[in-house]
Amino acid sequence: MTVEFAFGDPGNRSRGMLPMGLPLLSGEPREPLADGVGPAAREPGFSLWRSPAGIAGYARANVGEDLEAATGRIYAGLLQASRGLNLYRIWNCVPHINAASPSGVENYRAFCKGRSLAFETELGAAFASKLPAASGVGTAENELTVVFLAGPLPTRHFENPAQVPAYEYPPEHGPRAPSFARATVVSKVATVDAYISGTSAVVGHETVAPNETIGQLDCTIENLRLISRTCGLGDHLGIGFACRRHFKVYLRHPGDLAAVSERVERRILSPADRVTYLGAEICRAALNVEIEVAIRGADRS
Repeated sequence: MTVEFAFGDPGNRSRGMLPMGLPLLSGEPREPLADGVGPAAREPGFSLWRSPAGIAGYARANVGEDLEAATGRIYAGLLQASRGLNLYRIWNCVPHINAASPSGVENYRAFCKGRSLAFETELGAAFASKLPAASGVGTAENELTVVFLAGPLPTRHFENPAQVPAYEYPPEHGPRAPSFARATVVSKVATVDAYISGTSAVVGHETVAPNETIGQLDCTIENLRLISRTCGLGDHLGIGFACRRHFKVYLRHPGDLAAVSERVERRILSPADRVTYLGAEICRAALNVEIEVAIRGADRS
């Protein structure tokens, strides 16, 4: 059995298809997440699939008015389900991410606080060293969706030298800093899988080219190249390493699709790549575009 993301309405839904609550603008309607898995017993809030290679988990819940508390519960379940394993990657779709909660706190900041407190409760005050790659984008739906991959293989987490680690952001970005690494590399016998977090136009901890999509895209592409180099995959996200690559491009404004896709396909993609363009709010209100990459089976030799 294969567990896979389902974007838009891919049709012929089957077991193991994970809807994310994001509109498909263009490209691939599905992305495989884990192969050769079977259903496992549920943990609180999570549907789980296991194989000898690890575990995939999926939670989707209406959060009501208290997004911070709902996030904390979901992440407590995630951390319980993945005990004894290394976290490889987490995906988050946050309802109305830039809107204010009933308490007046932006939803993304409430989500970050609930997530950070759950990590600290489970892993202790030094939890930052164990944080994996992640993405957090906004959905117009009222449900919080969280997906994770974990397994027994060794991992290394990486930061972009041009960016302050997200977990070290200053208080101006919220009461608790975001909890993720810029990339995670999973080591296999002869290959590696690399998960590049949702990447946008941030240098240091500041937004570059606020509200300007193409200027942000140029900065985002440079940030992708920097984190690729830091991960040991060269300047071009593993090209030349005989790997499989799937890109997800999140756009705040669907009308930007033509201009963004032309540049992405010209500057990043190779003919064998898969790419999915999705409509989504980005974690900062002044950001219009975010890109993530899954690089699987990169030849270590």
